[in-house]
Amino acid sequence: MWTATVLTLFPDMFPGPLAASLAGKALATGLWQLETRDIRDAATDRHRSVDDTPSGGGAGMVLRADVLARAFDGLGETQGRPRLLMSPRGAPLTQARVAELAQGPGPVIVCGRFEGVDQRVIEARNFDEVSVGDYVLSGGELAAMVLIDACVRLLPGVMGNTTSSQAESFSDGLLEYPQYTRPAEFRGMKVPEVLLSGNHAEIARWRGEQAKLRTTERRPDLL
Repeated sequence: MWTATVLTLFPDMFPGPLAASLAGKALATGLWQLETRDIRDAATDRHRSVDDTPSGGGAGMVLRADVLARAFDGLGETQGRPRLLMSPRGAPLTQARVAELAQGPGPVIVCGRFEGVDQRVIEARNFDEVSVGDYVLSGGELAAMVLIDACVRLLPGVMGNTTSSQAESFSDGLLEYPQYTRPAEFRGMKVPEVLLSGNHAEIARWRGEQAKLRTTERRPDLL
């Protein structure tokens, strides 16, 4: 079963929104599994300390290598599972990466906090840093939820229509074409005639043109 294992300082944040909608229904019916582990359980002092001041000085605190290593090692066997660290300096998460992760056994995800994570544990445990955007969150928990949700919806049996994901934004390198439904006219704006024509070849051509147009206007970097 596809399993997401999350190492976090705030396990109570999970499942959060992952308990709702498609992901939540799939979780309840056993199509995927979520495990959360509290990093603080790996602390050894009476204060359950997990961080310390940055070497060389600077603001904030850094998640300690020894504590995170013990938390990760306490998971047991993780052979063959992706080891991810949610971090704003990581490689951008793409639909292609999501599809790759969804086809595997499920990742182990570390939720970064504070000013960052001691580089030594990143290298020692071979964590792959992943970013969900060019901005900074308070921690990696919300980013982990984004990654998990993106993967779960691609798992077999989660989406009712298995073709739904094939025409979405990024599935073929383009942004999705605009969508319409009833009523045929809304406040003077009509559904494009081609979509009501029943001519599937013309509809496909129109949608392809619109996808290229939207991508050129909004995300030319994808072309």
